[in-house]
Amino acid sequence: MAALEIQDLHAYKNTDADDEVSPVEQVRLTVSNFDDPALPVWTFRMWFLGLTSCGLLSFLNTFFGYRTEPLLITMISVQVATLPIGRFMARVLPTTKFRIPGFGSREFSLNPGPFNMKEHVLISIFANAGSAFGFGTAYAISIVDIVRAFYHRKISFLASWILVIATQVLGYGWAGLLRKYVVEPAHMWWPSSLVQVSLFRALHEKDNQRMSRAKFFVIALICSFSWYVFPGYLFPTLSNLSLLCWAFPKSVTAQQLGSGMKGLGFASFTLDWSVVASFLGSPLITPFFAIVNVMVGYVLILYVLTPVSYWGLNLYNAKTFPFFSSHLFTSEGQTYNVSAIVNNKFQLDIPAYHKQGPIYLSTFFAVTYGCGFAAVIATLTHVAAFNGREIIRQYKAAHKGKEDIHTKLMKKYKDIPNWWFHIMLVGAIGLSLILCIFMNDQVQLPWWGLLFASGLAAIFTLPISIITATTNQTPGLNIITEYIMGVIYPGRPIANVCFKTFGYVSMTQAVSFLNDFKLGHYMKIPPRSMFIVQFVGTILAGTINLGVAWWLLTTVENICQDQLLPPNSPWTCPGDRVFFDASVIWGLVGPMRIFGPLGNYSKLNWFFLIGALGPILVWLLHKAFPNQKWIKLINFPVLFGATAAMPPATSLNYNSWIFLGIVFNFFVFRYRKEWWKRYNYVLSAALDAGLAFMGVLLYFTLSMENRSLSWWGSNGEHCDLAACPTAKGIAVDGCPLYS
Repeated sequence: MAALEIQDLHAYKNTDADDEVSPVEQVRLTVSNFDDPALPVWTFRMWFLGLTSCGLLSFLNTFFGYRTEPLLITMISVQVATLPIGRFMARVLPTTKFRIPGFGSREFSLNPGPFNMKEHVLISIFANAGSAFGFGTAYAISIVDIVRAFYHRKISFLASWILVIATQVLGYGWAGLLRKYVVEPAHMWWPSSLVQVSLFRALHEKDNQRMSRAKFFVIALICSFSWYVFPGYLFPTLSNLSLLCWAFPKSVTAQQLGSGMKGLGFASFTLDWSVVASFLGSPLITPFFAIVNVMVGYVLILYVLTPVSYWGLNLYNAKTFPFFSSHLFTSEGQTYNVSAIVNNKFQLDIPAYHKQGPIYLSTFFAVTYGCGFAAVIATLTHVAAFNGREIIRQYKAAHKGKEDIHTKLMKKYKDIPNWWFHIMLVGAIGLSLILCIFMNDQVQLPWWGLLFASGLAAIFTLPISIITATTNQTPGLNIITEYIMGVIYPGRPIANVCFKTFGYVSMTQAVSFLNDFKLGHYMKIPPRSMFIVQFVGTILAGTINLGVAWWLLTTVENICQDQLLPPNSPWTCPGDRVFFDASVIWGLVGPMRIFGPLGNYSKLNWFFLIGALGPILVWLLHKAFPNQKWIKLINFPVLFGATAAMPPATSLNYNSWIFLGIVFNFFVFRYRKEWWKRYNYVLSAALDAGLAFMGVLLYFTLSMENRSLSWWGSNGEHCDLAACPTAKGIAVDGCPLYS
């Protein structure tokens, strides 16, 4: 039997011919040149674990998305956790074969053999849909949140469901038609997918050591689960310990320096994994070079540019407002009453807006918008300057070059008919048109706006997919789409965010769809199986996302209203707060009244030029001094985009993430490499899983019963003055008045 298996494997082994091996060295070193088409993929184990993991991640990521420190659970946690479960099911499920009416003489079994890698890949693809391809929850959920929790308007469940599903599925239609350009060619190698290939191969190797990965996972999960009862309920201040605030309880400046939530975070630290991994993902699975790039940009923006703007230049009357805040303000430093400038048609009330005055931003919020402008353009010019020739060469090679071994092996499987994608595209656009025409009073987006946004996404998907497939950088369209719609259709906040979602998210979903297909290509998964799993997972995940969101929005009193919630309430919705502010800035008031000639922040548009010229300057310096290798390491897109998650992320999130990332991915990786190879990813998954399970348990057993503790350790980081202005004559409740 063993000899037969070896013979079968050699039947699919790659030859040494140069025209068959992958032309990309990283692929040759990472991806196996073997395939066994006889391995079962449509198994009971795959469907049970896939649907369960998709549903569980959809629930948990939505549930934790509303919390002050949102937790993002990715497919890597499922990759690690489902392996021992799959193997256990392979040992205990009955092997009896049976027939199902309607399937002829075909025989089925709950246990067709050992748990194999292809089943594991499909389970992980299911899970990836459950984590919205790394975004946590469907992007359109934020539209529902701001309509109900911030604007206090109505949107029906049906309209919400169509919005979520249509935006998640729309990009699949044209992405499927692009597979032959960015998935099948060997030169389109998608670097991020190789991380998953490496992990799958590592997990499925023989593991006979005393401390197996499964045993380590269980121990770490129990520890994480047990510990979170302290920062999650008994002692919440452990989440944000700020020593300077304790030492100087009456100093605004000291608290601005020391607060990890509202300031620079000096001498501030956390003992809560959810704070570490909440906005940036787990630092244990982020490559060290990426951590260093983020750290450099973060330090330059938060610790150099922002303090100079605030204390040195008092830029845009910075001291009138908090040092760090995602709220909107009046010229007197008071919180801007957005509800007062929205009329009964859910549009901008011009007289009310003129009465209350223009909108002001905190210094850091304004700086991050400028950096965001620069990052968008810098990504395009950087890729064009440093990777443009390579992308063109690889794109030409993709069409002219011979098929590599992986594409040849995939020819053994039935391909997906193009009409599947045509039906999906027509169906998604049809649903979206129904939403925009018959439910326009709820979403505001006109039919032409939908088609315009879809057209933008369709046009950008191919070039951005090529950039991602060859450079691992993915330019976003969010700021571009907000700006365009804000100029041509101002005064309608929900129309703006819907346009952004259809334009930005459908493109992002398309790229994620293609990335998963490349993973399936490397792992030799039948294409039709990939398509069905992605489609079913996306529909299931979007429906659960909306169900959980609807439940929380209707049961948690004052959810997302941080000024009305108790001091230690976790339901502050930091991501939705920023999304709401964006809807006001770009949609309700419009960019012309914020960043245009009618606004206070028109000079931030110079960041577009800085972002465009910066990478070109670096490229010219690199060409002039080719021996200075450090010049090429200056990456403007990373530098400007380092703080893209701030706000809602804070200095505490970044500092703890950077610290642990350096510890594990530099020191542990360099000096304890064998431990890192065996347990690093496992530890990350266990920390996520333990925290998630205890967080849900605490909510259902204590929070829903309104059982809370009130003592010093449950009142946050004790840096209340960090949110105070320091300008003279500005009176804000709870803050000292400077004269």
